[in-house]
Amino acid sequence: MQSHALALTYLLLGLVGLVLTWTQNLAYFGPAAASGFTDFLRDTVVNPGARSLAFDILILGWAASVWMVVEGRRRRMKGVWLYPVLGWGLAMAFAVPVFLAMREISLRTPPEIEGRPGPVDGLGLGLISAGALYLLFLGVRAAGLI
Repeated sequence: MQSHALALTYLLLGLVGLVLTWTQNLAYFGPAAASGFTDFLRDTVVNPGARSLAFDILILGWAASVWMVVEGRRRRMKGVWLYPVLGWGLAMAFAVPVFLAMREISLRTPPEIEGRPGPVDGLGLGLISAGALYLLFLGVRAAGLI
């Protein structure tokens, strides 16, 4: 697949991911709902199937966040922190495909010198890791696994 078509495919997947996740988020948190974010998190671990998906997405999102920052720095992509922030704030199903599209575009022109993550990136990834670990702990505790 040509890189232009591949980038468009990733963008389309990102759009679909955003629409599908946010139609459900709006339905959950809509005007008739009395649920808050705590209830939302609790509902993600109500049974083994929900826990499996929740833990799967949480770990995948964590790994993807680390990879997006490291790979984005390596490719000298602009706004590399936007992707993990969008992932945790909106939807990983949106942020990861958009990152992949932008990465595909950046692959067209190789950087003169590869970049690498700096100390601020390490701090940011540490904060993301702490948040992911906290959410994982909450899920495992709510599931009665500890």
